Amino acid sequence: MSRYTGPANKKSRRVGFSTLENGKDIVKRPYKPGVHGQDRKAKASNYSIQLNEKQKVKFTYGLNEKQFRILFEKAGKMQGIHGENFLKLLESRLDNIVYRMGLSRTRRGARQIVNHGHILVNGKKVDIPSYSVKPSDVISVKESSKDHKAIKEALEAINNTVEYVTFDKNKLEGTYVRYPERSELSSDINEALIVEFYSR
Repeated sequence: MSRYTGPANKKSRRVGFSTLENGKDIVKRPYKPGVHGQDRKAKASNYSIQLNEKQKVKFTYGLNEKQFRILFEKAGKMQGIHGENFLKLLESRLDNIVYRMGLSRTRRGARQIVNHGHILVNGKKVDIPSYSVKPSDVISVKESSKDHKAIKEALEAINNTVEYVTFDKNKLEGTYVRYPERSELSSDINEALIVEFYSR
């Protein structure tokens, strides 16, 4: 199945959640897309609630269903709470770390930057967005890509950072310091519902 390349706001409106994490994608029309978007008032079933939660996270991190399921099953083999481990693995994807460092305004843009070979991990080029970054790994921009227009524009617009990632704006280099704590991730995501969905 091909990856969705349409407008992000449609998916955000469908699940009632800002998948861009800035609220701009749903602020103008905070209701579901379609002719009857404002009229849907039917009570949601447990299944639809669980499915909606799964879709929220899937759309936010830009994964297809197969990638999402594989990562979920990998999280289940780790020690600790299944849902929290799953979110940690999602945050550890290379495209997400590039986004968190502020090298791109969106995860979709970060994925493209990685795909085009602009990013190094511990000094080696990695062009796989799903690459799992380990704590203490150093992520940097390739020397020949330091004047990349999209990267420079993103760095000028950067306004928030996370504690588990460090970044040196002058060197265009950062470190994935540690896995994030659950309290550092979105409180609007209920990962337990995703666990319930796949446990049916």
